[in-house]
Amino acid sequence: MKFSSSACTFALLALSSSSSVSAFTSFAPSTRAHATSLNIVVGDTKEEFALRLEQTFKGAAPKNSDFDEIVQSSFPGAITNQELVTDATALLAAKGYNGSNTLLATSLCCDELARQLEDDFNGIYGNNFNLGGLAGFPFAGNTGFGAMAAHIPDDGYCLIVYGPHVGVAADGTVGKVERSGIELVDTCCGSAVAASNYVDSITTGNRSPTIQIQTFTDFQQSAVQELILPHGKRLADAGDDRMIELPYALYDSQKMLLTEIIKAGSTGIKRGVACLGGIQINTGPDTPDYFVPLQFDYMNYRGEVVDSMLDSLVPGGEKEEEAAAAKDDDDDDEE
Repeated sequence: MKFSSSACTFALLALSSSSSVSAFTSFAPSTRAHATSLNIVVGDTKEEFALRLEQTFKGAAPKNSDFDEIVQSSFPGAITNQELVTDATALLAAKGYNGSNTLLATSLCCDELARQLEDDFNGIYGNNFNLGGLAGFPFAGNTGFGAMAAHIPDDGYCLIVYGPHVGVAADGTVGKVERSGIELVDTCCGSAVAASNYVDSITTGNRSPTIQIQTFTDFQQSAVQELILPHGKRLADAGDDRMIELPYALYDSQKMLLTEIIKAGSTGIKRGVACLGGIQINTGPDTPDYFVPLQFDYMNYRGEVVDSMLDSLVPGGEKEEEAAAAKDDDDDDEE
């Protein structure tokens, strides 16, 4: 059971294993456990932090090998939320991130299904600052980023988790998902699908482009439509895989916007900011949610990328590189 819980310019404005426990040593202060301003408890030992991680996923839907194969067939490299949070927080702990010095910021869709990923990270870092709107676009813009940066603890860090989301139903249908208490297998993400239909109507010549951002009763959806319009041909070329390609197109637009927002607001960053971007995969109540990591960069206070940690999140990434390097060494020895 899961837990409950121009347009570019406009958008810019507008435990699991005990082996990972040792990576969390930086979460352990020398004093006894205490409550932080983020309303979570920082344990005084690495074991207590591991327990918090375990509690975050207590009762989460177990990983199902058959369904995992279905997810991987459409989204290779996807990992469960539990795998993502466990590995990401371990990597960040090595850089000094902990529950008392870190502000979590998210740019995820308004859909309640997107809250699951927030809840999972909230279990480690406390309540998040919301930068996102429909489809996951960072509609808080420069002003929202500036406000968020001001809330980062003194001499502390920020983790930004962002990206679009997509449903995968039990039968493997992409763009659909079962929701608790609703018999109908629903569209996910509704905003993204509506925007995709808008782009398709223009690409096929059945409609003329029109910017309706001035319609404030639905300005976010109008912006989503215009922001993915440049990807019209890409989506058309995807054919039957359009629903698979759609979140990748959305992600590319969101990364472009967020990169500009971070660049403009980099002076507000304190010690550093980590950007974890990718595609959320929401599934039915009996299966875990997934995430396709596409960016995991650590930036300094100037907004410059100083470390890319993506390979450490991609299944087998570092191991495959090490194996390839070892093979090259063996080949050299044989020669």
